[in-house]
Amino acid sequence: MKNTKHHLIVAQIDKKLSPLRVLKDTTVPSKGWIHTLRTALQMSLRQLSAKIAIVPQSLKDMESREVAGTITLNTLRDVANAMDMQLVYGFVSKHESLKQMIEKRAKELATEIVMRTNNTMTLEDQQNSKERIEEAITQKTNEIKSEMPKYLWD
Repeated sequence: MKNTKHHLIVAQIDKKLSPLRVLKDTTVPSKGWIHTLRTALQMSLRQLSAKIAIVPQSLKDMESREVAGTITLNTLRDVANAMDMQLVYGFVSKHESLKQMIEKRAKELATEIVMRTNNTMTLEDQQNSKERIEEAITQKTNEIKSEMPKYLWD
């Protein structure tokens, strides 16, 4: 039951994240989104800062913090609202899906475990064939994916 529930959760999250994949290659403008959008809208520092009820220098500081990567999500949300926009926040996997990410890590871990055992067996002159090693890796990968042990991400 637990494994079925977990696999369902992964599938649901993958579905929620899939629309964000198109944003994977989007680059942040060198001066940041706030400055870029404000400039595109031909909105002055004074005009936008008035909408947020701050002084223009504070808005300039926000633009600098965005470029430096130290701005908060709440601040970005406030600025977006002031420009009649919506902040969209999410993560985009470096893989095709979370399922693929789990598969890759499970195979890496399974390979480590099987090869450790194989090295011990080789020292005892009980070496396995390449086919048997691949089969053991596949079995261990499936076991790890099914159980999702806490050590998967160690």
